Amino acid sequence: MEARSVDAIPRGSEWQYEPKWDGFRCLLSRRGNKVDLRSKSGEDLTRYFPELAEAALKLNVASFVLDGEIVVPHGKAFSFDDLLQRIHPAASRVKKLSVETPALYLAFDLLATPEGKALSAEPLRKRRPALEVFASTQFKSNPTFWLSPASTSYATAKNWLANSGGGCDGVIAKRTDLAYQSGNRDGMQKIKKFRSADCVIGGFRYATNKLGGKNVVGSLLLGLYDEKGLLHHVGFTSAIKQQEKLALTARLEPLIAPPGFTGNAPGGPSRWSTERSAQWCPLKPKLVVEVAYDHFSGDRFRHGTSILRWRPDKRPEQCTFDQLKQRAADPMKLLA
Repeated sequence: MEARSVDAIPRGSEWQYEPKWDGFRCLLSRRGNKVDLRSKSGEDLTRYFPELAEAALKLNVASFVLDGEIVVPHGKAFSFDDLLQRIHPAASRVKKLSVETPALYLAFDLLATPEGKALSAEPLRKRRPALEVFASTQFKSNPTFWLSPASTSYATAKNWLANSGGGCDGVIAKRTDLAYQSGNRDGMQKIKKFRSADCVIGGFRYATNKLGGKNVVGSLLLGLYDEKGLLHHVGFTSAIKQQEKLALTARLEPLIAPPGFTGNAPGGPSRWSTERSAQWCPLKPKLVVEVAYDHFSGDRFRHGTSILRWRPDKRPEQCTFDQLKQRAADPMKLLA
């Protein structure tokens, strides 16, 4: 069941609201002594989270299918960076991390009951009560499994969105009158809280394709200063209008000069790096842009950003990490 991104929380009696967790979506099924953890893309996650499989085998029922989210607690928050580290090819590393950073499973749907009844064809208004009964009898003695909260109150949904952070990055709205919409986005919407930050343009990458026979900018590399005055690469934006690329490229090219970033730089060692990802042009730290973003963790923007406006009135050295500090939310309070 997929979600469609929307700008506002929908209202109406046909909607149920849930926190949007910042983790790995996962279908968890048990058939006797066999447990399967399946990602949204169909990948097998079981080997990466052996503690979840072991916990599922300790439940008092031998057959069920849950839909939920895998998260990794870190202090009073959930850490997506710690969660990413769990996807490792070495079995010894997986075993070590399963002890050091054990995962939790937050259940928000029940697709098959212990009695073997399939619920995916039932509307959510019937599936949710069935999940709550399942959780009340199975989760209390198993600290790995938690029931994800749900509400039909629009005010509650607005409060969740306003206080998102720490592992909850928005709100999910689901149609209570629809069956489980496997493979489409008709029954579920997601709403995120977007924030803005002023960033220095520390470099750029050229686009793969030329425009009018000329090389043009494809993405801008964003930087923020730390307390030592070092400029760190924190993300990028490729949301540049086609008609603006030639003029922007002409504006950037005279500023090309090393080093660009004096702290963490793009194209460093990473399992995702390619030869092309390391090719970038450093710039003198002269330009400031305000960008919209939805999530910041591990000293970087989790996703691409969008340009709100250029800030010629802002000095580059004013663009520091301090502006991104926010009150840390405690997602466990939502689960209590």
